[in-house]
Amino acid sequence: MTGLLDNKVVIVAGLGGIGNGLARRYADEGGRLVIGDLDAELASRVAADLDPSGERVRGVPLDGADEDSVVSIVKLAVETFGRLDGMHVNFTNAADAYLTGGVVELPLEAFDEVMRVNTRGFVICAEHAIPAMIDSGGGSIVFTASIDAYNGAGTRVSYAMSKSAELALMRHIARRYGPQGIRANAIAPGLIWHYKFDEQWMPEGIVEQTRARQMIKSRFGKPDDVAALGALLLSDDGSFITAQTISVDGGATFRP
Repeated sequence: MTGLLDNKVVIVAGLGGIGNGLARRYADEGGRLVIGDLDAELASRVAADLDPSGERVRGVPLDGADEDSVVSIVKLAVETFGRLDGMHVNFTNAADAYLTGGVVELPLEAFDEVMRVNTRGFVICAEHAIPAMIDSGGGSIVFTASIDAYNGAGTRVSYAMSKSAELALMRHIARRYGPQGIRANAIAPGLIWHYKFDEQWMPEGIVEQTRARQMIKSRFGKPDDVAALGALLLSDDGSFITAQTISVDGGATFRP
């Protein structure tokens, strides 16, 4: 690796399929990390795998939609490493991902839960990470969104709406806090193949449909593909990139 994140302090909020890859890449690039997930055991295990000494990577429980939990992880990063340079908000809720109906059939409890996590949670993370980064002289916030934010689908309406809201929040942050040294960007993955796909049901035909849309036919995306872009956006090499949504989808979407 090239040391893109040498001396950077970064929070990774949300592990699992993509998040484990983010943490690994950011640690390999020299970052000092606080990583958090609802699954406290997962957070501890990933942190121990990356840094058995615990000196450079800390793993903690995190509920990204709970304000006290977010306050705690930001405080830990600053108190442990003396500053905060970046935060990658990667958690998500997809309560309606496998429902076959549209908005007419959408259970409102599923809609409310998706919005609580994916919209309210991202707002809470921004609310508390931004002041800490300003105090540190500036920083970068990255959101994991989705091509569903603009792709249009007959299902997953609450998920798509929440991802669109994340992009609106990202642009607001870039506009409002850019003069104070804060950059904000979003990564919109397509189908990123990871270990969790071996443990969950995939909607019939989704793999074939996705491959047909991609310009790159040889493979699906990997967590490393998202992490490589995230490392750039969090680093000084990405210091002139802000207010952007960048797709990592093998050419499945075409956007200006």
